Amino acid sequence: MKERIIGNYTSNIEGPLLFVTGGVHGNEPSGVKALERVFEELNKTKPEIKGRIVGVKGNTAALKKDQRFIDEDLNRTWTEENVQKENPGSREQQEMHEIIKALEHYPEKDFTKRYFLDCHTTSSASLPYISVQEVNDNDEWAHKFPGYKVRGFSDIVYGAIDHYMSRTGLTGFVFEAGQHTSDESVENHEGMIWLALEKACGLDLQELSGHPECVERFTVKNAPDDKTFEIVYRHEIKDGDDFKMEPGYKNFQKIEKGELLASSNGEEIKSEWDAYIFMPLYQSQGNDGFFVIKAV
Repeated sequence: MKERIIGNYTSNIEGPLLFVTGGVHGNEPSGVKALERVFEELNKTKPEIKGRIVGVKGNTAALKKDQRFIDEDLNRTWTEENVQKENPGSREQQEMHEIIKALEHYPEKDFTKRYFLDCHTTSSASLPYISVQEVNDNDEWAHKFPGYKVRGFSDIVYGAIDHYMSRTGLTGFVFEAGQHTSDESVENHEGMIWLALEKACGLDLQELSGHPECVERFTVKNAPDDKTFEIVYRHEIKDGDDFKMEPGYKNFQKIEKGELLASSNGEEIKSEWDAYIFMPLYQSQGNDGFFVIKAV
């Protein structure tokens, strides 16, 4: 468990829990790096916060190998059936149960509220955005932060960690900070974590040794204008499919009806919408070929 916990900080003042996960996909180390920076600063300057922030590594085994997963996608394992299993059937199900045990150390009764923030990145170049499930007060909470908001991912793709967190009573969202290996992604993740600490736990950013420049750069420069989207289509890659995305697509790029997007088993896949491409797949692992989203 020690290997999983990145940091744990409190001023011993009553308040909420902020439970932050990074590296749920092993080829997405950005959130882990950002959390390490945050806890280094917290432990150095010791600012006052209400409640507690806990930072947790997701897929520890896959992070060591810099690959998305070992046996199965950890961000698809959080089903009620898997959660109730006494004997996990894969490495990722073991990881899931360990994360649940980490969260159980911080029960609802000990906090005024419990928040989660799950840090991810994308295989293609992308503007940073929030992915939010419309349950509890998640959507209202997400709209307190800058940037694009995308609704509905966890309603289409069952078994994601935010679906579990939400159904167990936590408020929060997934933050996709940019491309996997981009330094800007780490900066965006760090900026979002500081903002979450400010809004959830009452952190005064001026108390830090220097106002984190990443917050200003994320808020003013990197985050796009506030805009909300909803998913209208998901292309699922089934076992044995020979899927290939057309080259050059970026997240949130406009697409037109009839436009060639990808091929699967030798057949062309064309857009049925005037809309936007979302999360085009440019990596070897994963079963989501792409999504189509429309602005609300």
